[in-house]
Amino acid sequence: MLKLTGADGEMLDGRRGPAVQMAMSIVVEMAKAYGATELLDITAAHIDSTIYIGEAGLEFAERLAGLGARVAVPATLNVSGLDEHGWQAWPIPADWARNAQRQMRAYVQMGGVPTWTCAPYQSEPRPHLGQQVAWGESSAIVFANSVLGARTERYPDLLDICCAITGRVPAVGLHLTENRAGEILIRLAGIPASILQDEVFYPALGHLLGKIAQDRISVVDGMKVRPTEDQLKALGAAAASSGSVALFHLVGITPEAPTLEAAFQGRLPSRTVEVTLEDLRAARRDLTTAEGDRLDMVVVGCPHFSLAEWQQLTEMVEGKHVRPGVRFLVTSSRAMVQRATEAGCLAALEAFGGTVTVDTCPLTTPMLPPDVSRVMTNSGKHAYYAPGLLHTRVAFGSLADCVQSAAAGHIVRVESPWDQ
Repeated sequence: MLKLTGADGEMLDGRRGPAVQMAMSIVVEMAKAYGATELLDITAAHIDSTIYIGEAGLEFAERLAGLGARVAVPATLNVSGLDEHGWQAWPIPADWARNAQRQMRAYVQMGGVPTWTCAPYQSEPRPHLGQQVAWGESSAIVFANSVLGARTERYPDLLDICCAITGRVPAVGLHLTENRAGEILIRLAGIPASILQDEVFYPALGHLLGKIAQDRISVVDGMKVRPTEDQLKALGAAAASSGSVALFHLVGITPEAPTLEAAFQGRLPSRTVEVTLEDLRAARRDLTTAEGDRLDMVVVGCPHFSLAEWQQLTEMVEGKHVRPGVRFLVTSSRAMVQRATEAGCLAALEAFGGTVTVDTCPLTTPMLPPDVSRVMTNSGKHAYYAPGLLHTRVAFGSLADCVQSAAAGHIVRVESPWDQ
């Protein structure tokens, strides 16, 4: 039975206002559905409900805002339905744009921080080890839990903003220490260091990990190199796409897995899976659905490009230019684009012939021209979702592959350790 505190009761019976009452009634009903016996405090939130996908979500946001809702904790905002200041450059219907902008305004009115990014951890402040938060957006959730060691469940749209308004969440799932123990052991067997150091390894491993683990917590043993944050971002985003992964542990790397025993909290794995180089090669191939070498567009930045990725891209595009007939698109956040501009990266992209969009994601907005049917990407997440959401065929490769292909005007592959 769910036990509420006196403050919870005040929110639920309307003494904190109608907006808080509406939000709290939803939190309470969801807590009962989860089987929670109590609620707990959070200190921050990341709201995924900002994405305009139809009138119901817009009506919900405007109703809360109209009732005077305000977030009770710092709440960053996920990508929206369009690039607020650059959407006219894309074939986005005007009515879609108006509704998406209305939804954006509603969440800002409620006190959300207009970050408009799926990678809120790229800016400060960000949650720390053990901090209780309510995050939406699958790739952000898995990064918060796994890489930062913060604690959040996989919050769905609409519930996330209710948690932010009340500052309360059901005390269930990954909020609780005992539920964060590893369940499946993934052993990397005989993977060469050259592969472990290659950027493609991380989305390939993530894609495979998601298919193996589904919604269970996996513990990966055998990582002989220390990944960068962008590589961990790519791993988690792919795992949260092919599966419902919200938390993984890398032994000796992620904060809750200093040892194998610690990752499993002293328990035994329910299953052990040995991952070989051939398994990873198969996962890498699985992310490519395009046949032949025809190319319409390159899309990178899913999740959003970090400053380090901007700098990497700048070095790669020097002296090159996108071939006519091919588009090259980078998606990123306002904050990262500002830093990239200051570092000269945006000028380098423009000289290359590429474009950038902020605030949004091609997977969630009708921005791609109808003649785009063959896309190349270095994102395991984009490669997984694009065929179903955008009806495009995808060639998956490294960032270098993406740059070289855009310059060549067709899909090419840079020589890599995968070919050896």
